[in-house]
Amino acid sequence: MSLNVPILKYSPHKEMPELDRFLARPAFDPEAEETARRVLADIRAGGDKAVQKYVKEFNGINLAPARFAVPREERLAAAEHVDLVFKRCASEIFARIVRFGKGGMRADWSMATPKGGVLGEKFTPLARVGAYVPGGAAPLASTALMTLSLAKVAGVPEIVACTPCDKKGKVDPFLLYALEVAGATEVYRIGGIQAIGAMAFGTATIRKVQKIVGPGGPYVTAAKKLVYGDVDLDMVAGPSEIAVLADETAVPAHVAADLLSQLEHGTGHEKALLATPYMGIATKVLAEMERQTAALSRREAIERAAAAGAMFVVTDTLETGMDLVNRFAPEHFEIMTKEPRRWLQKVKNAGAVFVGAWTPESAGDFVAGPSHVLPTGGTAAFFSGLTVDSFRKRTSVVAFTRADLIETLPLIEAMGRVEGLDAHARAASVRFEAATNP
Repeated sequence: MSLNVPILKYSPHKEMPELDRFLARPAFDPEAEETARRVLADIRAGGDKAVQKYVKEFNGINLAPARFAVPREERLAAAEHVDLVFKRCASEIFARIVRFGKGGMRADWSMATPKGGVLGEKFTPLARVGAYVPGGAAPLASTALMTLSLAKVAGVPEIVACTPCDKKGKVDPFLLYALEVAGATEVYRIGGIQAIGAMAFGTATIRKVQKIVGPGGPYVTAAKKLVYGDVDLDMVAGPSEIAVLADETAVPAHVAADLLSQLEHGTGHEKALLATPYMGIATKVLAEMERQTAALSRREAIERAAAAGAMFVVTDTLETGMDLVNRFAPEHFEIMTKEPRRWLQKVKNAGAVFVGAWTPESAGDFVAGPSHVLPTGGTAAFFSGLTVDSFRKRTSVVAFTRADLIETLPLIEAMGRVEGLDAHARAASVRFEAATNP
C-alpha cells in the first residue's frame, strides 16, 4: 500500500501555495458553523425537545429526555465491566494529572501599596462546568481524565460530562469508569452540537453551565465558538495535529509511529507535518508509515486522514524547519534532533512540546500529567492548553489606605477630566470634603 503524502522541497524565496494552504488551515469549518448555528438556535428555543430531535437525526437513536442522564447506579455498575488493569491505569493517570495540576495552580497573592494598602488577586472555583468527551470512533477515557480531573482539583462542585451513546443508548463502561474516577457529578449520554447547546443554554433536564471545555470534531468546535458569551470556553480544541522537527539522528520508525498516532483519529481533518533538512529522512519516514499502517486496525481512517492532512517539508536548515513549525502553531510538537533542548528555546507557538527521542506524543495524550486538551487550527499562536486555572475565576483585590487615596487623587482627577467622567473623579475627592466626613 502507499500513502498519499506530498514531500515538498522548501525554498523561502519561492511561492508555495500548497504549503501556505496547509500552514494556514482554518480553525473553524464554515459549513460546520452554518449547521451548528441552525441547530443551536433550535435548541435555545426548543430545549429538551430540540435536543431529542437532533440526537435522533445525528446519532440515530430516539432518546427521551428522561434518558438523557446516565443514572448513578449505571455509572457505578460500569466498574463490573472494567478489568483490573484499566482500573489501576485510570487511578495512576488521575494521580499524575492531579500532581501536575496542583503544581501549576496559582495561589492567592498580595503586595503592599506605597502607602500601606494592599493589592492582590484571589482565585475562586467556578460553580458548574461542562466537559465534552468525544466518543464516536473511540471511547476517549483519557479525555475524561484530562478534563474533569482538573475541575475537581480546582474545587468545582458541579462537574458535568456530555458524551455520545451508541445506538442502544449505552455509554462505553471504560469511559463511564474514567468519568467516575475523574470526578463527574453528572453524566449525559448526548454528543455533538446538541450537547454543546444543552450545556450552554440549559434545558429542563440539563442545567446551564458556566464554562464548556474539551475537544471535538468540526461541528463541536463550531458550536463552541457560537455559544461563547453564553458561557466561557477553554479554547479551540478541534481535530488532532502534530508536527515533528527531525534531523539525521531521528529514527524513521519512531517518527512514523508518532505521526500515525494522530492521523489514526481518522476524521479526515487531522494534520501531520514533518519538517527536516534531510530528504533521506523524509523518504524513510514515509516508507515506515506505509509499512506500519498496513498492520494497524484503523488503516482506512489513517489513509483518509493522511491524504487530506499530511505533509513532509524538506528545508535547507533545521532553523528554517523551526520557523515553519512556529508558523504552523501545532497542537503537538515533537523535537527529534541531536540537541532537542536547544530547539525548545526557539519554540514560539505550540500547544505542547515533546522533547527528545524518548518522549512520544502519546505519553502526553495518556500519562505525563499536563492535560491533552490543547489548541488546534493554528490557535496555539494565541491560546494555551487546559489547566486547573481554566476552572477558576481570577478576581483582583484593591484595599487602599487614606494615604494611598491622597497620593493618587491628582491622577484620578486628571483622568476623570480627560475622559469627561467627573463623577469618577468626585467619587475619590468627596472623601476629603469636611462636610461628608463623620
